[in-house]
Amino acid sequence: MSDIKPDIITKYFPDLTAKQLEQFSQLFELYSYWNAQINVISRKDIEELYERHVLHSLGIAMVCKFKAGESVLDVGTGGGFPGIPLAILFPDTQFHLVDSIGKKIKVVKEVASALGLQNLQADHLRAEQIKGKFNFIVSRAVTRLGEFYPWIQGKFKKESINAIPNGILYLKGGDLAEEIKESKLKAELYPLSAYFEEDFFETKYVVYVPQ
Repeated sequence: MSDIKPDIITKYFPDLTAKQLEQFSQLFELYSYWNAQINVISRKDIEELYERHVLHSLGIAMVCKFKAGESVLDVGTGGGFPGIPLAILFPDTQFHLVDSIGKKIKVVKEVASALGLQNLQADHLRAEQIKGKFNFIVSRAVTRLGEFYPWIQGKFKKESINAIPNGILYLKGGDLAEEIKESKLKAELYPLSAYFEEDFFETKYVVYVPQ
């Protein structure tokens, strides 16, 4: 099983440290093991873990390079996407991963523990229950933007230290024009096909909503 290597990650992120490379390399075996017990990734997708889940999560890093000392909330993280790949890539940024389904958070905690991620906290909570404030809030297609926004409204720090202002970085696919219009949010679309050449990314976007 461990012969599936994260080559697609090093293709786009060639400057990983030895530790980061080791952590990314461990993901396939860890998710194969946990997925067999608690289904967090569709069975047919597990072989495509690095492209469809890990690299997809890292699409956010193409839009925003998180800085040391920033805090990021991942809402509806499921099995840990996009939070776990981002926490590996940005070890000096604090990540808080939440999901309303407890068994999914169990997987996140087990994977993060096995990887030795010191910059990640995971909790079985709904977004509305979170008390802290964050520089960025990330998520991967948990619901329509208009429904998502009220969950996290008011949870942003006032001070921005990044190249882009604090805000939402939302991974979403398909034709998003109607959804963005319906949400009444000022959103910017970043097509992942501009960064990744694989067919999977042709209709995938990072939706950025500055605060």
